[in-house]
Amino acid sequence: MEAKLIKGILYTELDEEVGPNPFVWLGEIPQTSRLHIGVKTITVLSGESGLVPESLVILPFPSLKLKGLIKYVKWNEEARRGGIGQGAITLLFKESDDVIFYKYLNYFDSPFEEVADKIATLQKAKTPRENYIDVLTQFSVIINQFLNEFKNNEIAEESAKAFPDQEIKDANLINYKFKIIICGDPSVGKSSLILRFTNNAFRRHYIPTLGVHVSDKIFQIKDSYVQLVLWDIAGQQKFQTMRQQFYLGSDSLFLIFDLSKPNSLESVSNWYLDIQNQLKDRPVLTGFVIGNKKDLVHDPAGIGEKGSDLARYLNLEYIETSALTGENVENAFYTIAETLYNALQ
Repeated sequence: MEAKLIKGILYTELDEEVGPNPFVWLGEIPQTSRLHIGVKTITVLSGESGLVPESLVILPFPSLKLKGLIKYVKWNEEARRGGIGQGAITLLFKESDDVIFYKYLNYFDSPFEEVADKIATLQKAKTPRENYIDVLTQFSVIINQFLNEFKNNEIAEESAKAFPDQEIKDANLINYKFKIIICGDPSVGKSSLILRFTNNAFRRHYIPTLGVHVSDKIFQIKDSYVQLVLWDIAGQQKFQTMRQQFYLGSDSLFLIFDLSKPNSLESVSNWYLDIQNQLKDRPVLTGFVIGNKKDLVHDPAGIGEKGSDLARYLNLEYIETSALTGENVENAFYTIAETLYNALQ
């Protein structure tokens, strides 16, 4: 367990006879602390007439100098009063570390939702306590990996702030700036491709982009400095109305699909039409249709041929990449940069 950020994980069950029951935990959490945390989390739950919050909740435990990121659990069970079972998963962290949890709160929804479903399944099946420990242990590994990525993001941001003069110097050196919009369905690897290009890194856990994320990279083409400004457009349907404003001012586009999920190719045309409809007064954009996650496909010929045909139909280039291995990632970005640069000469 990550000693610096996670101080413990506790699952508290609402027992019909004894009340809040700290049933299983990870980390060194004294018994009195477990009882205090369990009673407070379940009391907040019962105080709302059994209405279980669907979103994550952060509760303070001032006497312990801790806070808890809490996911309430609810399941159907006829043997219980009212036919409902209830509990709470509490991830404990120091009060002084709460900024990172507040800042990235939305990113924790998915792993907490997953572990809550597993806990509910174990409760209904009346499985031994050891099974809960296994589930919480796996959960702690995933959360630690998330936290390490967030920590690296924070370090990168602080490093950039530490050299403001250098940023200004680089800005003055830039001869050309090109905006590239990166579009595609959720989880096709848009953010991972950008991260591989800008930081030569790979994120192993899917963290959905919220609306848009902008990053950049500066490099040299011949005697000129070129800045690629990369707009990672969220693929979720709920961001559809806001994403259209992100297209404005684009110089090029990357339309991404997942080679291991052929259905993701079907959305590429919709993305292209959506972009062109918003940029009617602009020249047609150049760019790539990109088949990503090539490392997951042993024989991509079938889906690759369809991707290539679609790219040709849309008057775009086609390339296959792997954000995991880095294959063709730099090639795609550098090629479009040179294309845009040469078009201005």
